[in-house]
Amino acid sequence: MIGTTKEQYAAEAFSKQSLIFDEIYAGNTIVSYKRERVRAHVLKYLNESGSILELNSGTGDDALFFAKKGHRVHATDISQGMQGQLRKKVEDNKMEHLISNEMCSYTQLHQLKNKGPYAHIFSNFAGLNCTGDLDKVLASFPSLLKQNGVVTLVILPQFCLWEVLLVFKGKFKTAFRRFFSKNGRKAHLEGTYFNCWYYNPSYVINKMKVSFDLLSVEGLCTIVPPSYIEGFAEKHPAVYKTLKKTEEKLRYSWPFNSIGDYYIISFVKK
Repeated sequence: MIGTTKEQYAAEAFSKQSLIFDEIYAGNTIVSYKRERVRAHVLKYLNESGSILELNSGTGDDALFFAKKGHRVHATDISQGMQGQLRKKVEDNKMEHLISNEMCSYTQLHQLKNKGPYAHIFSNFAGLNCTGDLDKVLASFPSLLKQNGVVTLVILPQFCLWEVLLVFKGKFKTAFRRFFSKNGRKAHLEGTYFNCWYYNPSYVINKMKVSFDLLSVEGLCTIVPPSYIEGFAEKHPAVYKTLKKTEEKLRYSWPFNSIGDYYIISFVKK
């Protein structure tokens, strides 16, 4: 249940980074902003003590957050390193009664041992962009969800306003990397290369419409810069504050809900 060969490259890369993953991002103000936004979005749709199936759960920060709110979380990932860090956090926080975990690719959810059904399926920070078979992943959701269950996904779209603006700094490769990604674009982490695909909200909505109704789409880091522009919030606190307020106003409005570094999209099962 470790997925396809292509997925294994991504698993290897994130396993290599698992020991330092939290340290790398702990002090990043915009990463913290993104997490707060995503969690607030999910909490809008979570019933009290609802059960969550988390895909690409990483080191377990989100699983711990929702467990501490009283929700049961089944955290899945394809990376052995990430799963190891998650288990350590669960033990350290004595959350074994609320968090379980399973090595499983989201392209093989039919092989899950714990099939739920769940109240919520959740995938954060573009883990789903590591597959070219997103349609197959989405098709597996209905059987894993309770009636009126909710899906929340955080995905990288094919157009990012901030990246395109980098053309004025001469960074043409970054500015246009999302445009021609039909066969995947090369990404690398800790010396390992793997493919990344980009999906617009319209693609996801079209694939989900038979079994799900759309709840909302909101842009994430559309006006606020992406977190890889390191130190922006610290160097320009007044500007950062203004950009946050502007994004708050525009995040649900087209086209700003679709041209961020990410978008957060939620559906309810019919």
